[in-house]
Amino acid sequence: MSHKTFDVNALLDAAETDEREILRSIPETVDFGALVGSDVDLDQQEAVFDLLLYARDRLRTEPGVNAFLAVDIDIPLEEMDAATQSIEFALASNAIIYIVPRIGDNLGVGIETGSILEAIFREHNERAPTEHQERILFIHESGVRSAMIAAVQDRWDARIYSYDDRDDLVHQLRLFVRDLARREQHGDLPQLK
Repeated sequence: MSHKTFDVNALLDAAETDEREILRSIPETVDFGALVGSDVDLDQQEAVFDLLLYARDRLRTEPGVNAFLAVDIDIPLEEMDAATQSIEFALASNAIIYIVPRIGDNLGVGIETGSILEAIFREHNERAPTEHQERILFIHESGVRSAMIAAVQDRWDARIYSYDDRDDLVHQLRLFVRDLARREQHGDLPQLK
């Protein structure tokens, strides 16, 4: 990914000294896709989103769980910011799964994973593993390497799996969900309140 920089001072110098004129000379929005080769970026984003939809839909049909993506919940950001939404949904969910394919920008996944795991620790006011953290799975496509993946396991002792293709991904997700359900049924994992 490449970024195009611009000089704010040059932009302000080029504008007239009238404050309203300065404000009018600054664009309201910037189409970053146009700056970084949007066709490739959009194709990758669509491929990642397609993978997420595929995994969600397969889990809904077999084993028949109420799987959803964070974007399925339509709460305006004006009502609740994105970080708070993610944390609240995670605390209310039986399973939280982060899927990290080889393509696409995965920085947001690492940030969200870390913020949710930290919130779970704060929720329990401790630095030791909790039952809720056992409900989190970070699953990455084989070949994806990241210091954040290692940190997820080292710092929070969360589960990390890898997958080779779509079918393997769904198989791993089903095993994870089945394991959580069995542990709840046998009393090895407390049910959520």
